[in-house]
Amino acid sequence: MYHTSNQSFATSIPLCAPTACLPSLSKLSLFSSSQLRQPLENLLQLYTPQPRSALPPKLILPTRKHRQIFHDHSVPDSGYASAEEEDDDCDFEEEEELLVSNPNDSNDPNDDDQMDILRADPLERAFALKWLTNFIARSDEWVSSACDSEEVEEELERRAEAVKSATNLLSILLGDDQEEPTDVSLTRSFRFSLFDGQEPRIIEVELNDAPLSDADHTCVGLQSWASSVVLSERMCKDPSNEGVRSTGLRVLELGAGTGLLSIVVAKILSSSGSSPSSSSSVSPLGTASIFATDYHPEVLCNLRDNISTNFPSPSSSPSNPSSFSLNLPLPTISIHQLDWEHPDYSAPLDEPFDLILGADVIYHPEHARWIKACVERLLARGGICWLMMALRIGGRHEGMFHTVEDIFPDADEDAHFQKTDQWHLAILEKYELGKMKGVGRADESGYLLFKIGWVWC
Repeated sequence: MYHTSNQSFATSIPLCAPTACLPSLSKLSLFSSSQLRQPLENLLQLYTPQPRSALPPKLILPTRKHRQIFHDHSVPDSGYASAEEEDDDCDFEEEEELLVSNPNDSNDPNDDDQMDILRADPLERAFALKWLTNFIARSDEWVSSACDSEEVEEELERRAEAVKSATNLLSILLGDDQEEPTDVSLTRSFRFSLFDGQEPRIIEVELNDAPLSDADHTCVGLQSWASSVVLSERMCKDPSNEGVRSTGLRVLELGAGTGLLSIVVAKILSSSGSSPSSSSSVSPLGTASIFATDYHPEVLCNLRDNISTNFPSPSSSPSNPSSFSLNLPLPTISIHQLDWEHPDYSAPLDEPFDLILGADVIYHPEHARWIKACVERLLARGGICWLMMALRIGGRHEGMFHTVEDIFPDADEDAHFQKTDQWHLAILEKYELGKMKGVGRADESGYLLFKIGWVWC
């Protein structure tokens, strides 16, 4: 298990320069959690202690040659978009290796000075920053590969702790650079191949994954989940089959989170070359409108920023993040707060929607019941609701997809229905989808996609 306390380290392990102890990320898949533990503990012990004071006078930092200058101190995408292999390893050339013994093992005050020298070395710090950034970027695939080990559950837990430890370290280093504590946000870049009857094209989306809230553990929408990635990929492969059409379409995303589904639908429709929409939040006949909804204010703020990033507009800085409209060439995206348990169906949520989307939005049995009530109120006759669930192989969310099957009857099983001569919501089709390489948590074995619509009985 990884810890953030200095007391967890064995004092017999010498501190080593990052350039000397951090392994090559191009061979990350070959390393177990135990093999990465010592390098991470080395970094934590090196950069966690506060310096005793300003650097002593007349200190001379080691002379180093470097072939690649480290420019970017920001955090790139966190793993869904693969990094180039040659960028995995920082290309520094050392004149000598720095090895600093642990000061707890020696009474020599010069050892403390040597630690300060190593900690202050800008090239060592830059190397550590880039290594941690790229490690976190590849962490999803590395954690998933734990399934090949004999003790799967224990190794999964240890690898997850290693990633958490690396994230904490990166936060410490970036916080020191900014002279104040800071959380680490990750920028994820996605590329989807669009096949809509025209020439195949690429849709690119850039999302900010904000740090999860310490005050509210239910605020999971600050990060992008694999279910939305898989559903986006599916919609791009055959938009019309998934209900994404450009003529007068009204789309609602439930639990939009970072907004990936809404942004992808907007880019699919925008690429069709239809006429521009008006400046109102409700598009006129012939154009489409998308409504991205969530509950948490922090999520809504991040959602607003993500839409502004993907569709820059000079008027995209609203004062109220709970109700925000961004006018695109096509269509219009609007952001609104929606509480499933106590929904407000005032305008613009007072009219039915042709397409309702939800990916990885059910974490409690009550969620399925609340969502059904919303869909009953908001889905137009003939409309489609796509609900994507992750199939988790352990933990408290294992088997959560059964709550959807319990709430929404299967349209093919007459036993679920009483003849009432009325419209009822039902599961029209179910699709079990496999994982995409490098996407998703280690406890996700795949995904279950529900196609929900109206049936008469």
